[in-house]
Amino acid sequence: MANNIKNQEDILAKLNIYELNEMQNEAISVIDKTTNTIILSPTGTGKTLAFLLPTLKLIDPENKDIQVLILVPSRELAIQIEQVIREMGTGFKVNAVYGGRSMAKDKIEIKHTPSILIGTPGRISDHFANDRFSKESIKTLILDEFDKSLEVGFEYEMRGIINQLPNINKRILTSATQDAEIPDFVKLNKPTTINYLTGKKSKKLDIKIVASEAKNKNETLLNLLKHIGNKPGIIFCNLKSSIEHVSEFLSKNKIAHSCFSGGMEQRDRERSLIKFRNGSSQILLATDLAARGIDIPEMKYIIHYELPQRIEEFTHRNGRTARVDAKGTAYVLKWQKEILPEFIKGSTNADISNKQKLKPIFWETLFVSGGRKDKISKGDIAGLFFKKGNLNKDQLGAIELKQDCAFVAVPVSEVKRLTESLNNVRLKNKKVRVFTV
Repeated sequence: MANNIKNQEDILAKLNIYELNEMQNEAISVIDKTTNTIILSPTGTGKTLAFLLPTLKLIDPENKDIQVLILVPSRELAIQIEQVIREMGTGFKVNAVYGGRSMAKDKIEIKHTPSILIGTPGRISDHFANDRFSKESIKTLILDEFDKSLEVGFEYEMRGIINQLPNINKRILTSATQDAEIPDFVKLNKPTTINYLTGKKSKKLDIKIVASEAKNKNETLLNLLKHIGNKPGIIFCNLKSSIEHVSEFLSKNKIAHSCFSGGMEQRDRERSLIKFRNGSSQILLATDLAARGIDIPEMKYIIHYELPQRIEEFTHRNGRTARVDAKGTAYVLKWQKEILPEFIKGSTNADISNKQKLKPIFWETLFVSGGRKDKISKGDIAGLFFKKGNLNKDQLGAIELKQDCAFVAVPVSEVKRLTESLNNVRLKNKKVRVFTV
């Protein structure tokens, strides 16, 4: 196993990253030298890589037990970190466990103990209570988005987990929010704080107020989308019921979109993100669950369809745009009788009178019932669509490969023909099903 362990240079080359940013370089240096570290940096600035790269150096390839525990507040974040570690090609086994996933699947995977375990507090607490693995070798504890995972709802489980870890000698906490409290049970003695939150982003983010004459903001939203044109963005709502209401309106107006909320099944949430990432839908209609901890590209704009109730929600929603060196716009839809929260500062009124014609979406997503466990690669899938599907290179969009399936973006005009010609064909000795998501 030791021969497979990659160094930092190899990992960055595999990820097509040729230079780390200032925050990442500082974080790596501090984590290397100190016991307890807090990383405060905006969403999308690369905190995951900042804590993973120095953590890998701490793992003993000869030790067969779990050595790193990463606790996260959401299943999406668990999946995302697991995916990053797999893409790094570290040579270390990693598994993510979380609520909403089959416990039987967890047990099968962690029977072959990973070096790195990622999980949500509830699911990790369950595994701890049933002694499904040794905790003796867990020496590095990472709390990603600790402001969420240490909230009151998680406190009982978090306290129970941390109290069962006797040999922790390195703690790393990350957040995109300032001034979150850290309870005593975390045992974070004299931490070194790396703070990249102060004033680095506000200059690049435009906050624009869009006035709505009616309490129902749907028509105002439609006019705003016509003003923005065909660009990917997120519309944030406070409630699941609001998402259903707005989704129905967008569908009536033939605006392709995906929905993302806590009330959806995990599988459906993942598929919504895949369609959003590959361009099958240009709009993600979401609750604050999508404000952080999910893997989507930088947005040019986000829309607050409903006013955020707390400054943390406002900050994290806005963190989906204007990241690092890019500029972005946060549109706030405000009914004339609504009172703007005090924390929304530095805004200007938006003029959305200039409209563009919204073009139909070009892409659709196909599901392929074969993945990594079937020894199928992205190249194999591309070959199938080129050779048997007769697509040219411009017609094959993004391919997302999972353990047991894959998702492929193709032109809407080719969907019927491709599902008919590729369904039940053989790929790497496996008969695969191909259908629309």
